[in-house]
Amino acid sequence: QVHLVESGGGLVQPGGSLRLSCAPSDNNFNIYAMRWYRRVPGKQRDLVATLTIGGSTNFTDSVKGRFTISTDNAKNTLYLQMSSLKPEDTAVYYCNADLYDRNTYYLKYDYWGQGTQVTVSS
Repeated sequence: QVHLVESGGGLVQPGGSLRLSCAPSDNNFNIYAMRWYRRVPGKQRDLVATLTIGGSTNFTDSVKGRFTISTDNAKNTLYLQMSSLKPEDTAVYYCNADLYDRNTYYLKYDYWGQGTQVTVSS
C-alpha cells in the first residue's frame, strides 16, 4: 500500500537551513496537492504550508519569507525548504498529501508521512 516517505530533519543552529522531502513510496503515484504540518509535544498540530492542485503555495504567517515548497518531477518528490530557522520552528514535521494513481487514474486523498524531527538549537 502506498505511503509517504519523509526525510531531511535534524539538528540545526538558529539561522540555519534544512530541506525536508516527501515522496510516495510507489512511483505509480504522484503528489498533486500537499500540506506540511508541525507538532510540538503537548500542543496541537499546526498547518505550516500548502501546495494546491493549481500549484499555488500558502504559508502560515510565522514562516512566510523563510519557507518555500519546491518540486522535483524527475524524482517525484516535493520539498519544504526552510531557512533562517528559529528555535520556535522546533517540531516534528509531517507531510500530508493527495495522490494521483497513474494506474487507475483515480485521485486518492489524505496520506501522511511518518514525521521528521526538526530541532533548532545552538
